[in-house]
Amino acid sequence: MNENLLQLINIHKSFPGVKALAGVNLNVRAGQVMALIGENGAGKSTLMKVLTGIYQKDEGEVIYLGSKVNFHGPKSSQEAGIGIVHQELNLIPQLSIAENIFLGREFTNKLGCIDWHKTYSEADKLLAELHLDYDSRRLISDLSIGEQQMVEIAKVLSFNSKVIIMDEPTDALTDTETTSLFTVIKKLKQQNCGVVYISHRLQEIFEICDEVTVLRDGQFVGEKKIAELNEDTLIEMMVGRKLEEQYPRINVAKGNVTLEVKNLVGPGVNDVSFSLHEGEILGISGLMGAGRTELMKMIYGANPAESGKILLQGKAVKIACPRDGLNQGIVYISEDRKKDGLILGMSVKDNMSLNALNYFTNKFKKLRLAEEQQAVEDFVGLFNIKTPSINQIIGFLSGGNQQKVAIAKGLMTRPMILILDEPTRGVDVGAKKEIYQLINQFKQQGLSVILVSSDMPEVLGMSDRILVIYEGKVTGDFAINQATQEKLMAAAVGKAEESADVAK
Repeated sequence: MNENLLQLINIHKSFPGVKALAGVNLNVRAGQVMALIGENGAGKSTLMKVLTGIYQKDEGEVIYLGSKVNFHGPKSSQEAGIGIVHQELNLIPQLSIAENIFLGREFTNKLGCIDWHKTYSEADKLLAELHLDYDSRRLISDLSIGEQQMVEIAKVLSFNSKVIIMDEPTDALTDTETTSLFTVIKKLKQQNCGVVYISHRLQEIFEICDEVTVLRDGQFVGEKKIAELNEDTLIEMMVGRKLEEQYPRINVAKGNVTLEVKNLVGPGVNDVSFSLHEGEILGISGLMGAGRTELMKMIYGANPAESGKILLQGKAVKIACPRDGLNQGIVYISEDRKKDGLILGMSVKDNMSLNALNYFTNKFKKLRLAEEQQAVEDFVGLFNIKTPSINQIIGFLSGGNQQKVAIAKGLMTRPMILILDEPTRGVDVGAKKEIYQLINQFKQQGLSVILVSSDMPEVLGMSDRILVIYEGKVTGDFAINQATQEKLMAAAVGKAEESADVAK
């Protein structure tokens, strides 16, 4: 039996109006990977913040390396040998990779000046461990979200921690980066480190983890060996019910063409053309960096187009900025809700109604506060957003509930076209099902939906038609009854021989 490096016993934590944790247990053993899973709002992130001293527990014990401990902040837990890779990135964009990795722990020479040669060489060694061909002098602001996530992982590895917590580490990673990460995790196991692996991707849980701890609604459900479970039993433990159908796609008769994109060219986009109908879900597939997000931002007005046309209901329109997109009935829900979608220091209400304030102002330009509040409360109910109040600061909500607010924020502007860029990234299986059901409602109401996703089963499960993007070009256009994972992957790497006009 592997020895316990870390035990959390009967942990309780409350906030005003919310019991976040009620009697939660967690064991982390040497040379083992413990999955920590549960729906959004189950208490996973809160438990990790209690462990690392960001929050102080109300009750319970933390036993680390055989002794009771009570960390008073991330620095003290880090110095004790507990490292955490956060789901939300904590890097400084204006600094280099190396500067971020060793921030606060800079190497100095005999004169007390920073030893830049050693800083960069040590950073390069860490990147090489992860099989990353990055120049450690590059600025963080020049990296993609996935590349930044790998830098976060390198930073934690630099502490030589005994216990490493990984919170949704593969959320923004490519398949190659994920493979590199799993190689590192196996190496950590060989070094007798303990890993806490938080993920909503059940396939990864079964691939990389030895045991699993399940939380539900802030309570401890159970600890099991992975070998004793399958996906169905694990989902049932998480949600307390069976999910009969993971992707509840419905058939709706297509209406008129709402959007036509003709020969669009711009940064990352190379001569793209397609159309979109009322009541249609158009899936956009492709590898990270293929140009999917760049294309969506161009349609919305966040990125400039160099040439080509955008037609709405048959009329050519000029969309030079996001305000133009909103005014034309196009809403874009970003893949990065923290950076582009929400203002984390504002309330649920203020975030949700921010883009739609003109609907709640009278002729004297004053807000009709009662109408605004009622509209927000209606969306909170419709989306089943778990929040103690619409006045709750949104940064305190779980990732899945933040995502629901971001989608509601877009819908409050009453759009004609809804672009969802990675809408279920970092969202648990239960909340995913709720989001899929909402998408179906939009579809039934005649809304035109573009679904951008790196999750191939999601694209195949929810779309009516799928476009595949490779190096800024459309390399595949498939009706859903013609699409397979093999065809999508072939098109995604530029090898599709039948991108077929099967969808037309």
